Amino acid sequence: MSKPRKKRKKVLFILEIIVLLLFIGGLYVYGQISAKLDKIDIQETDLQEQDIVTNDQAPQMTGYTTYALFGLDHRSKNEKLNTENSDTIIIASINNDTKAVKLVSVYRDTLLNVKDDTYSKANAAYALGGPTQAVNMLNTNLDLNITDYVAIDFDALVTVIDCLGGLDIPLSYAEIVHMNNYSVETSEETGKSYTPVELPDPKPEDQEAIVGTYHLNGVQATSYCRIRYTASLDMGRTERQRRVIQMIVDKAKKAGLSTIFDIMDQVFPMVKTSVSKTEILKMIPAMIGYGIDETTGFPQDYKFATVKGSVIVPTTLESNVLKLHQFLYGNTNYAPTEDVLNKSAQITTIAGGGEAQSTSPAATEAPGTTTDDSYTWQGDTDTSYSYDYSSDDSDYSDNTDYSGGDNTDYGDNTDYSGGGDNTDYSGGGDDTDYSGGGDDAGSDYSAEDSGGDSGGGEDLSDGE
Repeated sequence: MSKPRKKRKKVLFILEIIVLLLFIGGLYVYGQISAKLDKIDIQETDLQEQDIVTNDQAPQMTGYTTYALFGLDHRSKNEKLNTENSDTIIIASINNDTKAVKLVSVYRDTLLNVKDDTYSKANAAYALGGPTQAVNMLNTNLDLNITDYVAIDFDALVTVIDCLGGLDIPLSYAEIVHMNNYSVETSEETGKSYTPVELPDPKPEDQEAIVGTYHLNGVQATSYCRIRYTASLDMGRTERQRRVIQMIVDKAKKAGLSTIFDIMDQVFPMVKTSVSKTEILKMIPAMIGYGIDETTGFPQDYKFATVKGSVIVPTTLESNVLKLHQFLYGNTNYAPTEDVLNKSAQITTIAGGGEAQSTSPAATEAPGTTTDDSYTWQGDTDTSYSYDYSSDDSDYSDNTDYSGGDNTDYGDNTDYSGGGDNTDYSGGGDDTDYSGGGDDAGSDYSAEDSGGDSGGGEDLSDGE
């Protein structure tokens, strides 16, 4: 009878050793992660609770955590373009129970109240007042209650993708042309190399149709995220960004611990966030269960308007914010606050004098969506796109929007201020028109200007 007892003791001892090793291993991993989190540029002083502005009657969305994600147009190699507009603005809503994440891209040219009754393109808010102002812009225009943000630039995205071994992305002929062109600047800015993708020969009749799946490195995939001059314009660009985020999340969840540590070592020093190290550590055990659910763009219903330049006008802000809350939180009882109603009326007044160019609904990507075979925006959007894809001399650096020079449209002379008889929506004099280049320097989305002509026609330098 003694032998079985000894075997049981031996088995228990082995189990205890295994549990102890697992515990020690867990402590080691936790310690490693904790040490690597020290490398994050925690900008807690940038987003103090007392500085966050929300609408008085805005709903408190219990059961959800909402973050603002900003992709900064930071280019140290070209100071003229180094304005740090947040050309990527994504609202991330996490269901705390199901761990489902929904993403909404706010189109960079959306006409919103960016600061103190200044109505301008949404991407200008970050340049006007950093992450605090950008978060407040989202909160006050969209009835949100965001208290934290994460911000990255080109370098961080390139490095993450390279650490994961690149991404396999379906491309159209048009996307290959633009990606190759953007890759020149992305490579120079980040110091990372790439090999241009060879264009299919012969050139397909439908240049917007997918021609194949290509393995892209960090420079190329980041450049792919910057494209907004195919027929789908900025709507397609934000869709590409959300698609790449989905791919990164899926690949990271399958990556080994050494790869994750490598990403932490290389990328975390490039990240700016108001989320504390303690909060991040609390989230880590549950992160494996997170998954990106549906994604879409904002506004869902819009028109293009020319009001001293080209902007995207929500039709109306009130109705679009209602749809936003239904999408992010499933909130069918939400009603826009008086603050949103007032801003909606002001936007309608401002845009009423502008030339409406087109309208289109925003597309929603369902869970598990991988590829839109066309990437062409559907609806009434004007797609009279005439880019010469055989040309190699496209100018990707001139005609800078928001260059910060004399013609910048978010300086001291507030555009769309609505504050008095002299308001002319111009913001900075006769030449201020969102393009930074004069009276006809470039409605980004107008049919006349959207076709590149190798000189100033394609205004690709104003953002991603």
